[in-house]
Amino acid sequence: MGVVLNQSLKNTIITYLGFGIGAINTLYLYPIFLGATYYAVTNYVLSAANVIMPLFAIGMQNTLVKYYSQYKTEEERERFLSFTVIFPILLCIPIGLIGLFYFDTIVYFVTKKNTVVKEFIWLIPFVAICMAYFEIFYAWARVHMHSVFGNFIKEVGLRVFSLFATIAVYYEYITAIEFVYVTAGIYFIALVITMWYAFRIKHPNFQFVIPANVKEILEYTFYIILSGSVANLLLDGDKLMLNQYMKIDNIAYYSVATYIALVISVPSRAMHQIVYPITAKLMHEDKHDELNSLYKKTSINLQVVGGFVMLCIFVNINQLYQIVPKEYSGGIGVVFMIGLSKYFDLILGNNNAIIFNSKYYRMVLFLGLLLVFLTVVLNMYFIPRYGIIGSAFATLLSITLYSLAKLLFVVKRMDLYPFSKQTVSSIGLTTLVFFLFYFWEFPLYPLIGIALKSALVTVVYLYLNYKFIISAEINGLIDGLLKKIRK
Repeated sequence: MGVVLNQSLKNTIITYLGFGIGAINTLYLYPIFLGATYYAVTNYVLSAANVIMPLFAIGMQNTLVKYYSQYKTEEERERFLSFTVIFPILLCIPIGLIGLFYFDTIVYFVTKKNTVVKEFIWLIPFVAICMAYFEIFYAWARVHMHSVFGNFIKEVGLRVFSLFATIAVYYEYITAIEFVYVTAGIYFIALVITMWYAFRIKHPNFQFVIPANVKEILEYTFYIILSGSVANLLLDGDKLMLNQYMKIDNIAYYSVATYIALVISVPSRAMHQIVYPITAKLMHEDKHDELNSLYKKTSINLQVVGGFVMLCIFVNINQLYQIVPKEYSGGIGVVFMIGLSKYFDLILGNNNAIIFNSKYYRMVLFLGLLLVFLTVVLNMYFIPRYGIIGSAFATLLSITLYSLAKLLFVVKRMDLYPFSKQTVSSIGLTTLVFFLFYFWEFPLYPLIGIALKSALVTVVYLYLNYKFIISAEINGLIDGLLKKIRK
């Protein structure tokens, strides 16, 4: 866990820094400077791009991580790297032609309720391609155990550029409409920077030679496209559905709430960057006991860290919403429902990495497709009746069922189990601290009240987790810090 903890810690710090900048954008700058409509339009473009991104990446970011370590010679690895970069370009062309052929039909479908998005439809595939190749070049760096820089660009760089763009709107250098186009340009810049960094780590020697195991690769890639589509639809599909049934401003209200809740998943995102290739290596070498140990460690560590983040959000949510425009306040229930779904997914540790690197990934991916269908049906039912709260409930139900199905699959088929008695203890402690702090507030300016309550939560939560030794690794880190302080 040495490399994992080292890079995961760096990635966690970077990701939280990015989320901190994003919080300034999401809770203050976007609602006030862009207004609900163009904030919603920007979110819709990015969400739609994220949903179709797996089609443009052709799953190569995951394929690269899974198969790179299996090639024995440098020549084989160079050929494989070339294949992962060139092959998606060849498949993007027919996808683009199909999109052009059905362009009018697509535009009519997505603009029936909100015509304002019509002008920006063409940005969706452009941003999707930028996202796709960003992930491919980021995977290029990750297989060489360089996950920090790409994570910095993804989590901090994009948000810093967006912050500058929002300030440009405030000073009237650009309009809110132009901001949407600038956002697309920011994703292109991120792609170029990440490509440059990946090529510095490993200089490319492009040669289009089809790998000997191409059949196996393409079969895996096909299922990864399905899995990526499932995951992204579960993440962003609700925003696309809201566009079909409600005024587009509601996407802005929903986006603020989901952004707050997504902070809970940051530890998982940070650890995943380095755990994924390690999991692939352990599975390739058939080291079952080491894999099971890693599974348990990632689960409890993420549960402790994620539980702390969830607590800080939940106990402060009412005061947090006092600093955003009043029309956004209907999203408090959304924060709780999306937050709980993220917490449950987070305590599964490196479950996804295990599944996608196993021989059993096909069945679970098809199950995911069924759950996407369920998500769409639930949103179609709940959104017209309950608005954004209905969409959040549909997402909570779908993600929970999907996560539970993946957990049962790994337990039954692979004899790997992430939970222990510490899991139950952690849930109990988290619940106790929530009830201790949720029902009262400091009668001060919201940000001061949030800071004071969060400080108290931190002390109580860390003490209880340390006292009951919920995570041996986290206790070890605390002991190390205490020794340095005492010197």
